[in-house]
Amino acid sequence: MASVVLKTLSILLGLFFLFVGAMKLTPHISKDMHKDIRKGFIQYAKVFPLSQTLGFKVSSKVYRKCVGWAEVCCGFTLIFIPGFLKQVANLILLLMMLGAVYTHYAIGEKFERTAPSIVFTFMLACRFIIYVQDWQKRKEGLQIITKEEKVD
Repeated sequence: MASVVLKTLSILLGLFFLFVGAMKLTPHISKDMHKDIRKGFIQYAKVFPLSQTLGFKVSSKVYRKCVGWAEVCCGFTLIFIPGFLKQVANLILLLMMLGAVYTHYAIGEKFERTAPSIVFTFMLACRFIIYVQDWQKRKEGLQIITKEEKVD
């Protein structure tokens, strides 16, 4: 059952992040949405979490393109790449969504604008928790088989 849930979440989250990442990169999907995203990233770049820590300002265009490409690559990985890289992509997207929640909060946006980031943070966290639980069950199953072989 866990594998069905993992596959379903991986595909749905992957498609979502492919779509959202592509909208950040190109106006061909929706010109109006791309324009709104570009305007939003002007504000987001002002509260970029690492700018004070690292002592530099990031341009809104570079920030938007980096986030867009990361979402596209991680979304592709969630859909098509098996194994360890899928979990890395999940964790990268989870960290990005936590950053998005922080960013929306830092610029004082309404809850309606922050809610999607919160929802996808929880979905990515749930996907990772299900993966860890499934991995532990498979690991325990292998240990039981190994112990039975040693007894014989």
